[in-house]
Amino acid sequence: MERMMDITLTVNGTQVRHRVEPREHLIDFLREKLGLTGSHAGCEHGVCGACTLRVNGEIVRGCLMLAVQANGCRVDTIEGLSDSGELARLQKAFHEKNALQCGFCTPGMLLAAQDLILKDKNLHERKSGNTFPAITAVAPATRRSSTPSKR
Repeated sequence: MERMMDITLTVNGTQVRHRVEPREHLIDFLREKLGLTGSHAGCEHGVCGACTLRVNGEIVRGCLMLAVQANGCRVDTIEGLSDSGELARLQKAFHEKNALQCGFCTPGMLLAAQDLILKDKNLHERKSGNTFPAITAVAPATRRSSTPSKR
């Protein structure tokens, strides 16, 4: 029997305390224990980007990070960033440019796109995962302002 570990983290602005197995991935913890199912486990190798989350302001692949590694961290999911209005302009651009595809990967694409826009990274240096075609289609429409829009 594997021992359980206590973790405390802030998820979408709310402090959460939980007991987890040391081998439990962050994406599984968020989906199964907290019911935050917006991000998905896709390839489980960190390549597809469907599990993208923001931890302490940096995007990470939730399938490659263990929940215990997030102890003491601030974790933002698609639900929290969408509800706060931070992604409203980007979501609108994705819709208008028909960049949504089937929707399974869209949460990860939105987080990756927001990270690129906020950090003003060169898009052509970041051609990886499923995000590049969608992001290059919407980025020009969202670069006008990186401040969160109000709903």
